[in-house]
Amino acid sequence: MTPEQICLVQASFRDVLSIREEAATLFYGRLFATAPETRGLFADTDLRSQGRKLFAAIGMVVHALDAPASMIEKVKDLARRHVDYGVEDRHYALVGSALLWTLQVGLGEAFTPELREAWASAYHMLSGRMMDAAREVTQPPRDLVGLAASLPNRIELRPS
Repeated sequence: MTPEQICLVQASFRDVLSIREEAATLFYGRLFATAPETRGLFADTDLRSQGRKLFAAIGMVVHALDAPASMIEKVKDLARRHVDYGVEDRHYALVGSALLWTLQVGLGEAFTPELREAWASAYHMLSGRMMDAAREVTQPPRDLVGLAASLPNRIELRPS
């Protein structure tokens, strides 16, 4: 992200915060409308509470954009927890699309092409880090991969 994009995202987030409850409703409505299969990920979730968590997480990221190292471990932890909820790589693009749509609707004319590009860049950076961390959870460690490759393809059982 460029310094200008960081400034754009951080400045616009103040406006987003003023409509965060409406934005959360818009976001989840759009996500479920465009990707109905994601509804199951939230089956036992209070969406109002989830919306507050969503915007708290977005706020943490937005405030740390100019010092991303300060948020990396928190983002990785968040991604690892999301694996347990059933989140897969393919969901990140769906969420990004719903987020950009929500910002466009919520901010209206203030959501310029430059601002859209800045938010898309921020989300791309975030989702990339999250997917990398999630893969650490879902893939066996390298030493186990090597061990598995060295084992025979078939184990024959012989009566004793």
